Amino acid sequence: MAPPFDPALLRRWIDTAAERLAAGRAEIDRINVFPVADHDTGSNLLLTVRAAAAARLDGGPVRAAAALAAAAVRGARGNSGLILSQLFRGLAEELAADADAAATRGPGEVLAGALRRAAALASAAVTEPRAGTALTVLEAAAHALAERVSRRDGGPRSGEGDGRAGGGALAGIARVAADAAREVLARGAGRPAELVRAGVVDAGGCGLVVVLDALVAAAGGTPGPPPPVRIGEPTDPDPGSSPCVPQPVYEVTYWLADPGPDALDRLRARLRGLGDSVGVAGDGAGGHRIHVHTTEAGPAVEAGLAVGRPSSIRIEALPPAAPTRARAVLLMIESSGAGALARDAGGDVLVADPDPALDEVLAAIRATGAAHVTVLPCATQRRTLAETAADRVRGEGIEVVVVPSSSVLQGLAALAVHDPDRRASDDVVAMAEAAAGTRTGGLAVAETEALTWAGPCRPGEVLGLSDGEVVLIAPDLAVGALWLAHRMLTAGGELVTVLLGSAADDALGEQLADDLRRTHPEVDVLVHRGEQGDYPLVLGVE
Repeated sequence: MAPPFDPALLRRWIDTAAERLAAGRAEIDRINVFPVADHDTGSNLLLTVRAAAAARLDGGPVRAAAALAAAAVRGARGNSGLILSQLFRGLAEELAADADAAATRGPGEVLAGALRRAAALASAAVTEPRAGTALTVLEAAAHALAERVSRRDGGPRSGEGDGRAGGGALAGIARVAADAAREVLARGAGRPAELVRAGVVDAGGCGLVVVLDALVAAAGGTPGPPPPVRIGEPTDPDPGSSPCVPQPVYEVTYWLADPGPDALDRLRARLRGLGDSVGVAGDGAGGHRIHVHTTEAGPAVEAGLAVGRPSSIRIEALPPAAPTRARAVLLMIESSGAGALARDAGGDVLVADPDPALDEVLAAIRATGAAHVTVLPCATQRRTLAETAADRVRGEGIEVVVVPSSSVLQGLAALAVHDPDRRASDDVVAMAEAAAGTRTGGLAVAETEALTWAGPCRPGEVLGLSDGEVVLIAPDLAVGALWLAHRMLTAGGELVTVLLGSAADDALGEQLADDLRRTHPEVDVLVHRGEQGDYPLVLGVE
């Protein structure tokens, strides 16, 4: 029996997918409003498939599928292209996992396993998976086909084929997957708010249905109706409830040959602090396509240089977006961990490592897509820069207020009390009060002998700083953290927030939290990975 996914079938599939995506590209581009309304998803999917179609598909199913997957990942364009490339990688890995039985397994078994792998790989490739998107569509196809193959109680339904049969059965079981994908796309359950407001389905999910329909056609079957593009009527955005999702300025992509898993973890964390729509998709052979939307194109590429040798670098300016919300809060933050905390709390982040140039601040303010922007410099030396940028953009109709904040913890404290339903002027006052009411300190390790306000120090000793002055000298980080926290709590406090630096172990934060809960039971303690490079530990007391 001929294998269900021989090179000839793969060639028909990828060529048919290219034809169908070319026909539907304009419509898919038109409905692309998430995660950024750059209207290029159809184009990105088509370019990804064309890159895959350039692969030489010979040498048997396993080799041909591996070549197809490698070309798709290497040529993936945009977030949607990354997700689609993992469909082909899932098939390649499923065939390779049991190569000896590849010729005798039924098409249902092979495709079900491929979709299951693809769904897992695609979810892992996207740093922040969202429901109601292409990921949901892919998972629905995988689930439906897995159920179909596991049901061995009465044979195939009309037109579906048998998961254990060979030959023409592939068209039937592929139709099961495509129809399940089409159904969940049409329901639109759990769609991001941007899609609900626009009254459309996810563009990437729509393209995925097109590719599954192409498999049905390539196998000799009849695909279902075209995937839906609209659900309900568009609605005006509600500024009070609109999610704080930044509208980035650049799309940055590049290729890393073999960075290794540890390096990829560091890269994901760094890119997440730099922007949104972070994707890291592998080809199964060590290579990875990297994708991010960010206001900081340079640091995004430098993050790749820190873990490998990026190639095929593309930096594309995304189209400017019309205001999509009433208000936004922009923080200038040095570290990726603190940046991720701010994004999770609804803030926009401009990476300030080193301090940004005026043009970068202007771009970040515009990229928020908001009519009113509160800027938190998170460092005394950046306040003048922020105020200069605020003056510059006011002529563009953007109202900007700079709230003084001398540290990242003051900025996070201000962001924590931000309320988009409150009057803008009252909200600014509340944030300013929260920032001013947060006392901050940190630990540093002495590199040379020096005379400080707390006495002489030797290399390796730990310095406790508050308001920029050395207030204590400790033998190690654990003791220094406890001494500094007790000193800062002398004036009272209800909440202690700890940010661990990139060189600090989690155990340092856990030990400090345990000590404070025992000695100061009236105080709440929160410990986060800040990943700052200058201070092993930073403390904030509110």
